[in-house]
Amino acid sequence: MRYLNRELAKLVSKTVETRPLIYLNGPRQVGKSTLAEHIFSSKEINYISFDSPIILTAAKSDPGVFVQSLPENKLNIIDEIQMAPEIFIHLKIAIDKSRKEGSAAKLFLLTGSANLLALPKLSESLVGRMSVLTLLPFSSAEYRQSGVNFVERLWEDDLAYHKYKNEDMLDMITGATYPEIAMEKKINRIQWFDDYLTTILQRDIQTVAEIRNPERVIQLLAMLSMRVGGLLNNAAISREAGFDVKTYDRYKGAVRNMFLISELPPWAMPNRLGKRFVRAPKLYFNDTNMLCYLMRRDIHDIYKTDRNMMGHLFENFIANEIMKNANALTDVTVSHFNSADGKEIDFVLEKLNGETIGIEVKLSSTLSDKDFANMALLRRIAEKKFVKGIVIYSGRELLPWGDKLWAVPVNYLWNK
Repeated sequence: MRYLNRELAKLVSKTVETRPLIYLNGPRQVGKSTLAEHIFSSKEINYISFDSPIILTAAKSDPGVFVQSLPENKLNIIDEIQMAPEIFIHLKIAIDKSRKEGSAAKLFLLTGSANLLALPKLSESLVGRMSVLTLLPFSSAEYRQSGVNFVERLWEDDLAYHKYKNEDMLDMITGATYPEIAMEKKINRIQWFDDYLTTILQRDIQTVAEIRNPERVIQLLAMLSMRVGGLLNNAAISREAGFDVKTYDRYKGAVRNMFLISELPPWAMPNRLGKRFVRAPKLYFNDTNMLCYLMRRDIHDIYKTDRNMMGHLFENFIANEIMKNANALTDVTVSHFNSADGKEIDFVLEKLNGETIGIEVKLSSTLSDKDFANMALLRRIAEKKFVKGIVIYSGRELLPWGDKLWAVPVNYLWNK
């Protein structure tokens, strides 16, 4: 399978030169190991995978000796690190020793399919000593290999009228997924996702949570799939699923820490308008194709027969595109805007200096003034920090729509 360039590669290369330890996390099968091996030549790295039972057993048997045996003159890439949390404290010792000797970079690049920050054994060892980067499935620009980071481009571009050619939006959504099924068109996707979730349930999920009934994870994911793009009402979902509060929190935390779902936080900028904001996060799945699998529905059929559900899938796709592109940057946070009186904007991008971009999503080839109405409130709140507000839609023309407001075709996400 050929290698496709990943947007995150530039940030990984830059960070590894200044930090002693990088944790490159993300879902299984998104290409973390492939990315790490592609960036560095074989002469520069020592690659180890805890997918190997004998290597994992050796590391867990005597983690101190294992870490001491790693070469000091190479970047040590350790794959599926969550399988051996016993070595964390010994990695800390090695990093602190290196710092005392005046070398504080290019020691370890860890990869894994679990959120290490959710593991209690980590909190006393590697926090503060590592940079955490997240790789998600292909973005549409990576699938197309266009080299576009549309989030970065939104800050830098002075938008201007442009008419894009017709393209198959569903092809881009189905291609913006896990590398293997994106590049191998003959793969049975239902079987692939069956095997994928089986691996997670039988092997990985116990790493991040005590799960007694793995089959109920699928039940929870199926229920969450019907709430994509909505405010997360945990109490209602736990009642419907028959979980007590603690069990629900543990199961939901597990699927989040395995990078199957994301919770988008609410925007919390202080303002002088006396507005109260909804504090609940919004729910998204980290792969729209996985979402369709859990719903047991085909996206092409949904597009033809269920416009309302297709709108939710389109929003989930855009959410993923935003997060994938933002992950390759160091100064952009993503949240949602939702006021207590019903004013909402799907996504708010914010830089460390407070500069703000609002993004709305509409599955329509035409727009009207009402589609931009809530953006005016965000513009008033952010004041001079408001850079632009855009509505991403399925039409073809990039058009101005008032002061700092733009209608932006979905093609902008992957076309230069």
